[in-house]
Amino acid sequence: MKRLTQLVAAGLIAAAILLVPREASAQWIVFDPNNYAQNVLTAARELQQINNQITSLQNQALMLVNQAKNLASLPYSSLQQLEQSIQRTQQLLSQAQRIAYDVEQIDRAFSSTYAPASSSQPAQALIANAQTRWQNAVAGLQDAMRVQATVVGNLDTNRTQMSALVVASQGASGALQASQAGNQLLALQNQQLADLISAIAAQGRAQTLEQAERAAAQDQGREQLRRFLNPGQGYQSTTVQMFH
Repeated sequence: MKRLTQLVAAGLIAAAILLVPREASAQWIVFDPNNYAQNVLTAARELQQINNQITSLQNQALMLVNQAKNLASLPYSSLQQLEQSIQRTQQLLSQAQRIAYDVEQIDRAFSSTYAPASSSQPAQALIANAQTRWQNAVAGLQDAMRVQATVVGNLDTNRTQMSALVVASQGASGALQASQAGNQLLALQNQQLADLISAIAAQGRAQTLEQAERAAAQDQGREQLRRFLNPGQGYQSTTVQMFH
């Protein structure tokens, strides 16, 4: 830097000598080369400071732009579609026929309709309970198929949302957009897991009702067989007076 300054000063001095007018013989111009070189050096330093400030401002502007990108929200949201899919599945589960997903209702059913057959029950009560159990089993199978159909219907929606979220994630301009895209993909995965759990629960309910119906039918069959083999006391003769 010092060598460059000396060369610049020497060049300026030479230029100043060449530019001295011819009338200088009549009037001499006083020129201080040391002072001139010092002024040139000061100007070079000031120019360097200005360049440094410009570079600093450019870096700050670039940092603000990057911060703005990192704070920009993802323009795409799949929340509404995911909520609709979950609501459809939940609605079907809440519409379970006859014996629903309620502990108290299940306890009441298994203490009456699915209770072991007793010898004191009339035949009509046994037949009515058997018919009710059969209807419960059929309703459970129907509910399971409805839930399964809804879950399958959600697959197309999930595929569309997954494609859109992957595209949005790949085109994310900042950390916030990438994070939001990742969170929405996790939400989609949780929604698919909820559908799977719902389908398993509905299928398990149908199988349980069917197994309970078979177990109660076997118990009732044993009671009816006992009544058939033990009809009670037959006819016994007694003395009857018909005419006075």
